[in-house]
Amino acid sequence: MSDNTPILIWLRRDLRLSDHPAFHAACATGRPVIPVYILDAQYGALAAAPLYRLGLGLEHFAQTLHEKGSRLVLRRNPSALDALKALIEETGAGAVYWSRQYDPDAVRRDTEVKSALKEQGVEAKSFQGHLMFEPWTVETKTGGFYKVYTPFWKMVKDRDVAVPLAAPADIPAPDSWPASDDLGEWNMNGAMNRGTHVLRPFVQLGEKAAQSRLGAFLAHKVADYNTTRDLPGVDGTSNLSENLALGEISPHQCWHAGQRALQEGKSGAETFLKELVWREFAYHLMHHTPRILTSNWREEWEGFDWNEDERRAEVIAWKQGRTGVPFVDAAMREMYVTGRMHNRGRMIVASYLTKHLLCHWRIGQKWFEECLIDWDPASNAMGWQWSAGSGPDATPYFRVFNPVTQLDKFDKNRNYSGRWIAEGHAQPHKDALAYFEAIPRSWNIAPDDAYPQPVVDVADGRKRALHAYENRGF
Repeated sequence: MSDNTPILIWLRRDLRLSDHPAFHAACATGRPVIPVYILDAQYGALAAAPLYRLGLGLEHFAQTLHEKGSRLVLRRNPSALDALKALIEETGAGAVYWSRQYDPDAVRRDTEVKSALKEQGVEAKSFQGHLMFEPWTVETKTGGFYKVYTPFWKMVKDRDVAVPLAAPADIPAPDSWPASDDLGEWNMNGAMNRGTHVLRPFVQLGEKAAQSRLGAFLAHKVADYNTTRDLPGVDGTSNLSENLALGEISPHQCWHAGQRALQEGKSGAETFLKELVWREFAYHLMHHTPRILTSNWREEWEGFDWNEDERRAEVIAWKQGRTGVPFVDAAMREMYVTGRMHNRGRMIVASYLTKHLLCHWRIGQKWFEECLIDWDPASNAMGWQWSAGSGPDATPYFRVFNPVTQLDKFDKNRNYSGRWIAEGHAQPHKDALAYFEAIPRSWNIAPDDAYPQPVVDVADGRKRALHAYENRGF
């Protein structure tokens, strides 16, 4: 093998140049580097909003590479292995580098790829990058993985986190580039239909935007983060979820920036660091217990009589943001317009669906997967099972958030609900009106409709949930 054979950088959820160990290692060799993205069976199966956001991210990253004198080679193939083999044959590449992923489908795929390429005599190497702490490196004192967050946090909070790497000064290019698919022909915004023009202004693309978000958050918002993160009507969070989901910024970069803010006396920075570790905790649980993605993590919940009929009127009302409960409806509408939802809203809508309506958390998990541009497999599953009570370190099953008193507590001035709900307002907020532009016309909903009555009385829903739990012996 010539020392000058190209290296393929197989990109996935790591659309950045700085703090990219695989990219850094490839460029450090001095050999030609060919960045590649493969729309395989796993990524091709993404639902509407995350697929749309991925398309935007790829387009932006391709431009970033172009400005560096490089290119992004796109290939669509159900088999990532077949696509890589074809590129190796076309380019003479002697190595493939990539950043690790941790969901079970990705692990199976990557294991197969690594084994097959090595058999072919091609160097196949995976790198850390999507997590700060690899799941197999964090164990309890008696061995095994952590099932409760607080001990997990105490174990890792003082660990060394690798210092972020600078972006490569130069990306060595090959003498000739392999052919690339046309991104437009992938039609990654097709399932979004008319919602794209509504959602697009709320998207902040790429590495520079992510770094700007982080800098602004730490300069102006993190000091009060302990309080403001719970107020959906206040811009008090980092808003980095969409960028972390596609790796436009690394958790290492966020961690070190948060540590600096903490050293500067900004007390809210510790809570920000804990949120980063909560993300890690979700990934570790997914790695060790992949069933968290599809089944009740607590096996005693397997016999619980969830409603699984998505055609029921109350489920449709929940999806449409028409439950008659302002906090729930505002949060759902925020998601349709922006592609994201405030974390307090996520807890409220999840509790309402799984407890007041006694619907299976999988209904909500799948709907979020359809609608969120910051969709993340581990965080989505963990969040839903936490809210439902069926997951690790979950909220107690008997804790049923009251969405009315929660609104009084966290949105006293109704800034949040007023921004997202148009019905009953003489001059609705422009974002409340945007909801009607984003939703399918088949829903036949208009801003001058009457606001609906609650599909279930909040107090009655709570009593029904507690009765169902008691009959199961919880």
